[in-house]
Amino acid sequence: MNNVALTPFTMTQQLKQMHLPVEKSLVMELAVIGTLLGLIYHPILIKLVEDWSIDPNYSHGFLIPLISGYLIWERRKTLGETEIKPYNMGVILLLMGIFILIVGNIASELFTKRFSLLVVLSGIILFMMGKEFAKKLLFPLAFLIFMIPLPYILYDAIAFPLKLFASRIATLSLLLVGIPVLREGNIIYLANTTLEVADACSGIRSLMSLMALGVIFAYISQNHLWKKITLVILTVPIAVIANAFRVTGTGFLSHYYGQEVAEGFFHTFSGWLIFIVAFVLLFASGLCLKKIGNE
Repeated sequence: MNNVALTPFTMTQQLKQMHLPVEKSLVMELAVIGTLLGLIYHPILIKLVEDWSIDPNYSHGFLIPLISGYLIWERRKTLGETEIKPYNMGVILLLMGIFILIVGNIASELFTKRFSLLVVLSGIILFMMGKEFAKKLLFPLAFLIFMIPLPYILYDAIAFPLKLFASRIATLSLLLVGIPVLREGNIIYLANTTLEVADACSGIRSLMSLMALGVIFAYISQNHLWKKITLVILTVPIAVIANAFRVTGTGFLSHYYGQEVAEGFFHTFSGWLIFIVAFVLLFASGLCLKKIGNE
């Protein structure tokens, strides 16, 4: 029988292979940390879920953790083969996340408190699992940003110019087809009715949802970083222009069939239709980008 010197490293490796105390200890530590995070962030997460359920702009928030979880599950084999090497610099990221949480609580700012969870999770993973492990979880963790509603100031700063743009494009389009129209800001005056391009019609809802879909689609479909970035950037003009044509369609129906027709079933149906059209355009853009350089 050969005598093999048992060093702490070789003992750890053997314990890992036998699925004994090292892995159990890690699971216990993660369970304790998960419980602490649950206690700390419980009220924040409850309010987040409430916002998803009452705010149509962020109803897609329910899907984001599921998609992120699937991405993690999909690479479970790679993660299982990754050597765990705790990285002490993760403590800095963890403390940064805690500081952001404290600032958010002092300022009573929801976005800051919610964002701190992502920073804290990243710090914990980096500290306990190491750089390689954290690197492989970077995208699934970063993708969770789409589940957090924007601060109202930023939301309004985006929605307002979108409303003006949609109003302007709708006015020009209606004039081109011979419909007399006058615009003042985000108010469109037709011969027999008046339309207001409100926040719900600004296109920010479809923009946020399409952006989330665009990011995951770019990540899966493109094999070069510049292609991924280009595809994500394309979601913005596609969503904005598609919504502008939705407003144009509303104006067209209001002029010929009355405001009741335009704001009834069509208003809801057109939102889904335009989103589908926008995603088809995004999908086509992705196919075109994929062919570039592959011929």
